[in-house]
Amino acid sequence: IYAEMIGNVMIDARSTGKYYHFVRLMGRAASHITLECALQTHPNITIIGEEVAAKKQTLKNVTDYIVDIICKRAELGYNYGVILIPEGLIDFIPEVQQLIAELNEILAHEVVDEGGQWKKKLTKQSLQLFEFLPQAIQEQSMLERDPHGNVQVAKIETEKMLIQMVETELENRKQEGVNKGQFKGQSHFFGYEGRCGLPTNFDATYCYALGYGAGALLHSGKTGLISSVGNLAAPVEEWTVSGTALTALMDVERRHGKFK
Repeated sequence: IYAEMIGNVMIDARSTGKYYHFVRLMGRAASHITLECALQTHPNITIIGEEVAAKKQTLKNVTDYIVDIICKRAELGYNYGVILIPEGLIDFIPEVQQLIAELNEILAHEVVDEGGQWKKKLTKQSLQLFEFLPQAIQEQSMLERDPHGNVQVAKIETEKMLIQMVETELENRKQEGVNKGQFKGQSHFFGYEGRCGLPTNFDATYCYALGYGAGALLHSGKTGLISSVGNLAAPVEEWTVSGTALTALMDVERRHGKFK
């Protein structure tokens, strides 16, 4: 369903020839959905969270990467395109996670004043990143908190944030005479509607393997485990089925300035 929707957007982008569509897809902890959709639709740009983390890229690196391609396409006369973004992109950027951790501590113990004195509590790197963010994202990160007093990362609309950051960088390059193209961004978020379709052959085989693995674990008297399947890039005959301890999936969270 996602691939079909992205395909529709790509045809529209080609037809109008004047918009860059930033499409955010579901997937907080992994970019599997974004990768699969990219393989099926071949968009102009695909950002993979795991790749960003592996290369230790910053938010500025990601922005520059997108802008470089947009400028190159403009030179060829193409002022349109489609960009796929995983929902959890900012979770993969270490500097963003550091900023969020610092903001959570400030929100838990300090009063945020309008004069901005609270910013002195941020480290130099985090302050630079915070100032780099669009104004709307700055306000959202400070005002909207979850029941535990933390920044609501899931509510940050990454696609809109990137559009604003790309616009700023393109304007800077235009002032320098580097960019002569036109840019208009459109944002999209494809969410739960992607769950209403029939499963693919991969989905069916994968879920069958998970269920078979769970049955095998129960039959062996093993508890406290969750069925897992690995080596998914290989043929089905080479998949590995195992049990993962539930405790390995648990984590300690920082809530109201305390570990819980």
